[in-house]
Amino acid sequence: MDDSGIGERILRVVIGPNPPARLDKALAGEIPEEAAISRSRLARLIAEGAVAGPAGPVADLKARVAEGEVYTITLQPAREARARPEAIALDIVWEDDDLIVIDKPAGLVVHPAPGAPDGTLVNALLHHCGDNLSGVGGEKRPGIVHRIDKDTSGLLVVAKSDRAHHGLARQFEAHTVHRHYQALVHGVPSAADPRLRGLRGVGFETGGILRIASQLARHPTDRQRQAVLFEGGRHAVTRAQVLEGFAGAVARVDCWLETGRTHQIRVHMAYAGHGLVGDPTYGGKRRVSARTLGAAAAEAVAAFPRQALHAATLGFTHPLSGEDLRFTSPLPADFAQLLALLRQGAGAD
Repeated sequence: MDDSGIGERILRVVIGPNPPARLDKALAGEIPEEAAISRSRLARLIAEGAVAGPAGPVADLKARVAEGEVYTITLQPAREARARPEAIALDIVWEDDDLIVIDKPAGLVVHPAPGAPDGTLVNALLHHCGDNLSGVGGEKRPGIVHRIDKDTSGLLVVAKSDRAHHGLARQFEAHTVHRHYQALVHGVPSAADPRLRGLRGVGFETGGILRIASQLARHPTDRQRQAVLFEGGRHAVTRAQVLEGFAGAVARVDCWLETGRTHQIRVHMAYAGHGLVGDPTYGGKRRVSARTLGAAAAEAVAAFPRQALHAATLGFTHPLSGEDLRFTSPLPADFAQLLALLRQGAGAD
């Protein structure tokens, strides 16, 4: 990679033998890994005229290439992020020059959106990291490779550099990231339940592990929700194991993801008839019996203000050092208090 201009970098790429027919795929196969240019960013660079070949700039992703041709990619200095930094307190579990692991509280939105333009985790990270962000996708911003819902608490990892973002994204795409969630659900999932055994996409594996496999897509009439499908949509697999049951009315379960789709645990558990306690979107506001759980526990279940879901464990390989990293987060106070009331009222099964 050569320097040219002020802060500008030029990447020189030579097309190797038997290249793919189209420019974007051929370049993607030849760009060195340390350059950390994702396919989506490469497509933007081509469209912006930042890629030049033997005949000058090339803006067509599908342009034909030939072995031995030399292409240059002009990389501009990272632009300042459009979101503004905000001094929001963060619970930082681990950090280095390329990554940061955050224990997110319930109520904090991860990324600015029309309904939440500021006060988000991204705004907080821009303030915390300052000039230590080396640029993700050509912009000085934190690289969000996965998200957890506003009212879900727990762990997530964020990239501070393009090379880390690229490496983490590959791990999420390959489903090699270890993610376990603690949840409180209505009812107690059981392999002995004939209703569950007859439900399409639902089965049980060794050890009583519930497996739910379906397609997920936006609900056809409610755009804020996801819906279970078996044609179209995106493939999703959730597994869950009961850790504690409370008088058949509520269970604490360990859920883990083979895929990571929007609202995946919430919509899958609701589909199985075991919606999360407190979930306002997927029907988790069921009435529970005070006689069964005890008055205090039943009242607390009914009043729980959010989905009872916590991202408790996160494990991945550091995309630069190769170190295996594993983090755990204790249950937040509201979740832990509700669990204590359940244990006191009904006792664990």
